[in-house]
Amino acid sequence: MTSTAKTPLPPAACATALDPTAEPFYLQVLQALDAAGVPYVVGGAFALAGLTGVERPTKDLDLFVRRADFDRLDAVLGDAGLRSELTFPHWLGKVYKGAFFIDFIFASANGLNPVDDGWFERAGRATILGHPVRTMSAEDMLWSKAFIMERERYDGADVAHVLRGCGAALDWHHLMDRAGPHWRVLLSHLVLFGYVYPDERDRIPAWVMHELLRKLHDEMLAPPPASGRIQGTLLSREQYLADLRHGAGDARLKPAGTMSAEEIAAWTAAIGEPHEK
Repeated sequence: MTSTAKTPLPPAACATALDPTAEPFYLQVLQALDAAGVPYVVGGAFALAGLTGVERPTKDLDLFVRRADFDRLDAVLGDAGLRSELTFPHWLGKVYKGAFFIDFIFASANGLNPVDDGWFERAGRATILGHPVRTMSAEDMLWSKAFIMERERYDGADVAHVLRGCGAALDWHHLMDRAGPHWRVLLSHLVLFGYVYPDERDRIPAWVMHELLRKLHDEMLAPPPASGRIQGTLLSREQYLADLRHGAGDARLKPAGTMSAEEIAAWTAAIGEPHEK
């Protein structure tokens, strides 16, 4: 039986609710970065609304930047009278003005998926507060949210909405390459998409499912790797601490992962802090 092709759902105008009292601060930062030539991509609730039509209030603005650009960014904003900080060096910085802040995100909180040139090449265009900006691509939005599976926050619904809104136009070859050894995470979201939206499961190309299921079949026939590491810490920094205490290796830790023991310790110690994302 041949499935019926579906066209992409029309995105909503990028008009997710921003705190009007914070708008001068947001605009000041955007203008300062653009004047200094510091590249950024707008993500978060603003970009999600443009890609999926799902609008929700947001307490801040998420700007994705290269880690290597943070020192220059810090200097630019300091010259503008703003206070910035390198909150967690492996993935997050912030800039403050009174009670308001903007997040500068360099990578996923698990250390994967660093911002690189491709983020800017794939970016879309939109306008915030009358200011033109680049916005996160559907591919980068999907993959940056795919690993967020904390007990208190699970972004699977956002992933499903991106798949529903953009599945027909996604660069699936890029997404498969991006998944790499983490292809099971991608497969898990695609399987759930067919459960969430059974009438629209053909938004996922059949060849993608066939390829991932072939990988699963081949893996089932091979012996387990016996690495001693668990990969659950890539999905949740808190829910697999018991495994680490019982001697399991942490897949985030270098050289297998991208984080140092000090970075992991600092990120773990911050569990429950009100400023965390």
